Amino acid sequence: MPKLPMPIVVLISVAIAVDLICLVCLFVLRRRGVYIKIRTMFGPALVFDSQDDDGVPIRLLNVGGKFQSVSYVQDSLKYKLVCVYHRYFAQVVDIAGLKDGREGRALVIGGGGYSFPKWLVSSCPRLSTTVVEIDPAITDIARRFFFLDDLERECHTREDGRLNLVCDDGWGYLTGSGERFDLIVNDAFGGKRPLGPLKTEDGARQVRDHLAEGGVYLANVISPLQGKGTDVLTESLDACKAAFEHVYLIPEAPESPRLTGDNVLVASNARLKIQARYVVK
Repeated sequence: MPKLPMPIVVLISVAIAVDLICLVCLFVLRRRGVYIKIRTMFGPALVFDSQDDDGVPIRLLNVGGKFQSVSYVQDSLKYKLVCVYHRYFAQVVDIAGLKDGREGRALVIGGGGYSFPKWLVSSCPRLSTTVVEIDPAITDIARRFFFLDDLERECHTREDGRLNLVCDDGWGYLTGSGERFDLIVNDAFGGKRPLGPLKTEDGARQVRDHLAEGGVYLANVISPLQGKGTDVLTESLDACKAAFEHVYLIPEAPESPRLTGDNVLVASNARLKIQARYVVK
């Protein structure tokens, strides 16, 4: 058998050493409660446990170097909402009468750790929810680490059909759907870019045209309120003002307007009982 050239031998040795180091690192991280999935559509995914400001255990999902989702881990809290903007979402759902009131249909664009869909299913018993997540790897992570399987089992969603999971592009699903929804939520990962052409009037009209009478649109717009980087927020607001009768903006951190935050955009043709200071139109 011919001998390999020395440079090739060195290269193979280095590759083996790197692989061994990676395996050791993965082993150490797993022992410390960190799960890593190398391949998702948006980069490596890390799941790890931590605590909130009050010392309550939480679990976080980081994808491609950006935090995408967070969940409580205690059994009594696992369907509750951790993020401030999700809590604002929930308040608007309640204001719209969809929490404990009338029957309705919800469409959530972007599953991630399924934090908000879990709340919708567990807290809004008369609401049927469709979640569109483009990456099956992310949904698998949600099942394994963010209690999505628990939700389906404990809320009997497979029996009553109140939760429909779709693997598809969110914008494509919406524009191709012949259905109307009482609630449309844009919580897609990569929120620095609006949902499809949302920043255009045509995009906002597409959302409006897929809402039932009195339906509500919610979007997480990641942006500062002032200064550099506000284009996506300004364009999204302008588009919604052109398409809807009523538009609201609930900022995450109004006291720090130049910091990037998760700002809640609300649009509807129905007037909602939201505080006047949040009214845009």
